[in-house]
Amino acid sequence: MDNRTLIAKRVAQEFKDGDIVNLGIGIPTLAANYIPANIQVTLHSENGFVGLGPGNDWPDPDITNAGGQPASILAGGATFDSALSFAIIRGGHLQATVLGALEVDQEGNLANWMVPNKLVPGMGGAMDLVVGARRVIVAMEHVGKGGNPKILKKCTLPLTACQEVDLVITDYCVFEVTKQGLVLTELAPGVDLETVKSATAADFVVAADVKEMAV
Repeated sequence: MDNRTLIAKRVAQEFKDGDIVNLGIGIPTLAANYIPANIQVTLHSENGFVGLGPGNDWPDPDITNAGGQPASILAGGATFDSALSFAIIRGGHLQATVLGALEVDQEGNLANWMVPNKLVPGMGGAMDLVVGARRVIVAMEHVGKGGNPKILKKCTLPLTACQEVDLVITDYCVFEVTKQGLVLTELAPGVDLETVKSATAADFVVAADVKEMAV
């Protein structure tokens, strides 16, 4: 299993029956493929959909998710304008949002929208999502290109939001973000504690019942 699939599978375990969830671009979007069959999750997209479905074999090129990828509308889904879409977000109607990150720190701060002097896609609806959703899950590879840590004591890039992250899921481990800091609760298969320590620049504690990530 590749790292992105592992992360997406673990993310999908966080959803509960009846949840309305927004999935960000990249690894978060992949989580839609692994939602357990025994629960129903409604996917929201900030460009104006609830009930978003897969893009495979869909003939209408005008239906895309917020990342511009082909998508479909499932039975019971709806389309609407951006004003209503962001009213859903800001009104606290999303149980969770799952986002990628450039950096996350031990205080739950998130940086995922810009690198100074570099052209990147931009924030999209991220600033609204991380404040409006009831739960914020970061899904990302544990280290960046060249092996540089992405989980830090303090973010160095411009922030998307302060102290809004609840859970960080990577290809190395799972961290819960608490008021006391990061708590390591799971290790990915084949990853040991020393590997996580060497690849993490943040302080963290290890839960007494830390377990292997089940995917």
